[in-house]
Amino acid sequence: MTERKLGAHVAGLVFLSLLLAGGMQAQAYRGFAPGASYREFAEQARRLAVNDPLVCNTPRRTAQLMECGVLIRDPTDSATFYLSAYVIEGRVAHLSFGDSGGPAIVERTRRDLERRFGPGRRTGISTIEWGDGRKVVRFNWRGRGNARWIYILLDDRDVMDRIARYRTR
Repeated sequence: MTERKLGAHVAGLVFLSLLLAGGMQAQAYRGFAPGASYREFAEQARRLAVNDPLVCNTPRRTAQLMECGVLIRDPTDSATFYLSAYVIEGRVAHLSFGDSGGPAIVERTRRDLERRFGPGRRTGISTIEWGDGRKVVRFNWRGRGNARWIYILLDDRDVMDRIARYRTR
């Protein structure tokens, strides 16, 4: 291989590794990431738990599926969220951060997510997404009167696809 081709090859690998690293980075939110191990998730959730313990439930038929939830407070900005996670075979497949408040919570959260992930794309009236289709961050909100409910969802569809093994036929 000539020196020029080798240099182009190395530059391409560096670029690809930066893209992959950026893609993985884009999925983390407040120290949580889909695809992480249950142990990593549980340690972080327990560190940020407000008063209640992390609670996880498994179906009667298999311990390979788990749903967990806890109220957390992020120490960097004191934001409080109800955090839930679906864990499949020891890996986090789906994370949800829920909160409520007045109309300002929607704009404040949208700005926070755009600061973290860049401009998103609208996929519905009250939904904005970031990601590549297999790993997605989704911001969704609903409201009635002056009340607003927001949800920030992080999905790793590669992990989520494993649930097919446990479906009843």
